[in-house]
Amino acid sequence: MQVPNAVIDVDWLRRAWPSPQGDRFNGSLALRNLTAVTRNYVEAGAARLVLAGVVETRSDREGFEEALGIPLVLCRLRADPPVIRERLSRRHGEDREALEWHLHRAPELDAVLDATAVDDFSIDVSRATVANAALEIVRALGWSTGEAGTNSDSTAGVG
Repeated sequence: MQVPNAVIDVDWLRRAWPSPQGDRFNGSLALRNLTAVTRNYVEAGAARLVLAGVVETRSDREGFEEALGIPLVLCRLRADPPVIRERLSRRHGEDREALEWHLHRAPELDAVLDATAVDDFSIDVSRATVANAALEIVRALGWSTGEAGTNSDSTAGVG
């Protein structure tokens, strides 16, 4: 069964400079933009939304749910540190400053996410292809199998 959907990269919704004092990652702007983009996608017929981004705290999660107007299911993607380093090097290899920032941020963010445990489930993507990781998430949500106990109207946040 095909279900109308949309994918939202939350990082793009927060891209503005400079960030306001006290809002290091432009979270308020991201949520305002998410509200507008969600409304547009829903009006266009999207029944499911998949968000790519990071939700660090319970308060952040509540903000996302308020912006979306629907329940959120969070999947944490995990990878071994050498895999993270290799992937970041491929992505930011030409920009040494960005690479160093991301290499520093990765373990910091991992510690934050361990402490807050805001995710509903996690998967290890150290050896998974993008397609296999997506399939594992879809299965965990029950979207492909119609498993009881899942909410087909929920939004999956992946970060």
